[in-house]
Amino acid sequence: MTETDAKATNIFIGVAWPYASGPRHLGHAAGANIPADEFARYHRFAGNNVLMVSGSDMHGTPITFVADQRGIAPREVAEENHRSITDSFERLGCSFELYTNTLTENHYRVTQDVFTTLLNNGYLFEETTIAAYDPVAKRFLPDRYIEGTCPHWGYT
Repeated sequence: MTETDAKATNIFIGVAWPYASGPRHLGHAAGANIPADEFARYHRFAGNNVLMVSGSDMHGTPITFVADQRGIAPREVAEENHRSITDSFERLGCSFELYTNTLTENHYRVTQDVFTTLLNNGYLFEETTIAAYDPVAKRFLPDRYIEGTCPHWGYT
């Protein structure tokens, strides 16, 4: 170990994970990725050990909404957009040590472990809530699918 290595600080930069619901635009890059990349580059230049990670969130309502509009499977939307997002960050020159997605075996294993640990230690609880259900689609509906006035509470 050199004198420089002994003085190096470990820097972790966890950048927001965008939904893979569509291509990224300049606002996404300017709001999250470019500032994080500049911070990472500064610390690398200063001799610090940097780990900058992020990935595409391949689950969620934004992806399902786009898939329903296009009449295709949510996974197809997510995979298509993950490739596009990854390509965009590469063309911008973003210096991630790891850019991944939430469909990997590692992501699944770690999230299941976190959930199970929280559950087994009493940090999670079960609760019943009222939710909108579409009997034709046979699924519960996120709020962006709901239009009109709530028949129960009267809110628009």
